[in-house]
Amino acid sequence: MENLRISKTLNQFGNKISIIFIFFLFLSFTSCSKDQDIITPIIEPSVIKASSVIDSMGTGFNLGNTFDLASHSTTPETIYKIIDFYYNAGMRHIRIPVTWMEGFGGNTIANTNGQINVQHARFIQLKTVIDYAIAKKMYVVLNAHHENWLSNYDGSENYNAKFRNLWRGIAEHFKNYPQFLIFELLNEPHGKFGDWSGGADPFSNQALTLTRQIYDVGYNVVRETGGANVTRIIMVSTNGMGNHSLIEEVYPNKAYLPGGGTDDYLAIQVHTYDPWSFCGQNGSNSFYPGSSSIENSIRNVATHARLLDVPVNYGEFGVGRESNTNERNTDIVREFYRTIRMTTLDENMSSTVWDDRGWFGLIISNGQGSYIFMYNIVPTMMAP
Repeated sequence: MENLRISKTLNQFGNKISIIFIFFLFLSFTSCSKDQDIITPIIEPSVIKASSVIDSMGTGFNLGNTFDLASHSTTPETIYKIIDFYYNAGMRHIRIPVTWMEGFGGNTIANTNGQINVQHARFIQLKTVIDYAIAKKMYVVLNAHHENWLSNYDGSENYNAKFRNLWRGIAEHFKNYPQFLIFELLNEPHGKFGDWSGGADPFSNQALTLTRQIYDVGYNVVRETGGANVTRIIMVSTNGMGNHSLIEEVYPNKAYLPGGGTDDYLAIQVHTYDPWSFCGQNGSNSFYPGSSSIENSIRNVATHARLLDVPVNYGEFGVGRESNTNERNTDIVREFYRTIRMTTLDENMSSTVWDDRGWFGLIISNGQGSYIFMYNIVPTMMAP
């Protein structure tokens, strides 16, 4: 079912984009210009609405703790093997979390005003990885991930200007990329946006208002850049660390969405690590609520998404263990992953499993230059 629906949508525009895109890749690598890192692929005249893109994305994976947190190499050649490994397992999209203004010992891609440096070595690596995945006809979700400076967001122009600069720079650089590239504006709003660990109450009017406001800022500037960004798929999320249970609070009806609910190229991304007592790195399998509970929570989100007429991507989910790692090698953990994948597919959603190659890791080196799946989680999840 998943392969058929992906194939149907990709065939609408994928072959032409692939040929044109590879041609421009060749030009970029042979150019001697100072802007040789900028690729400007031609856009296919026809574009696809967010509902069809989300549907065709199917199941994908997160390249976690790489461009967002300096835990793994950002060298493209090492990442190609990971992309190929997941691709061969049937996955057709990748989410690339990116931290732009913080971390990496201060060696940031963007400065404190949000202005990105397209000549930065890590940005060039990032773009090379994006190009590689798109050349394989994979959708790529590019985001702003650990931007913790926004946790004290107050709605002022001081914050808005920086966030606007950041997304203007990203959007301008990639404005002529095909629809395979998707922009996710902000990962897991927390702090003043509301969270579960000392931040504001995520159900408070102020937290909800600030969440909508920051997404409006990013959404508007991306659309204003023009080019393919007029119909670029943009993902917004919920507060409370992107928790799926808050979709009705943040977006009670279409009017609360960026664009007033009239944008056919808007999607909502949500996350679930519920219950955290089971999913969290210090959780326990004794708190597993059963597959019916997991399924019902997803179907509740789907019901509200249909009222909004906006498609949904489950952008993160997983079970981690800092200790007692053998708990992950159990049927109930494999059932958790598979339940989310199968339920989201049934609801015409896409899902993107979290893999940080750490506590929530799903792959491990085989010692021979490739990888194997840990605990048979992914093969079980991806089985027909």
